[in-house]
Amino acid sequence: MEATRSSRLEPRSRALLLRTAADAIESQLERRVSAGPVAAALPADLLARGASFVTLTVEGELRGCCGTLEAHRPLATDVWHNARASAFGDPRFARLEPSEWVRADLEISVLSPLERLVVRSEAELLARLVPGEDGLLIAWRGSRATYLPKVWEQLRDPVDFLRHLKHKAGWRADFWADDVEVWRYHTESAATPGTNRRP
Repeated sequence: MEATRSSRLEPRSRALLLRTAADAIESQLERRVSAGPVAAALPADLLARGASFVTLTVEGELRGCCGTLEAHRPLATDVWHNARASAFGDPRFARLEPSEWVRADLEISVLSPLERLVVRSEAELLARLVPGEDGLLIAWRGSRATYLPKVWEQLRDPVDFLRHLKHKAGWRADFWADDVEVWRYHTESAATPGTNRRP
């Protein structure tokens, strides 16, 4: 079965998701109480369960990226929590500072459902990947890693893409095993630059 692409978000829904992510971060920076998005103010597509990643970059450099791979809560709520996690809970970075936030680019990726790929070899997986479109999740005996489709912008060759993803999972570049599990997915993105953000 082919991967089901995430349904197209209306322009209003995209804007609301970006505002939701920004509020999650700004309320924390400003020490305001915020319990997340109010359901009554949201359209149906943002109340449906959804999975998302929120990515922050400053001057082109990654500053935080956290998300969920499978839908288990309303999409708007998922984005709100992932925005806070990206800004303040990504273990690779210190907590985001206000001076960084005004310069940060914000991107939300809404994921399609995961599609299991049953492959017999690494070569078969490489042959089935669609560069520029497929997000990839690999797992083996408790370790796993994923790359969003956006990573193809830096790693255009499928061999490099998979090699770096295996490194992210903590595996050797030449590692493969019969019980490696693989899923792919697609994303729909919404983004806003830091230059459009209030100081």
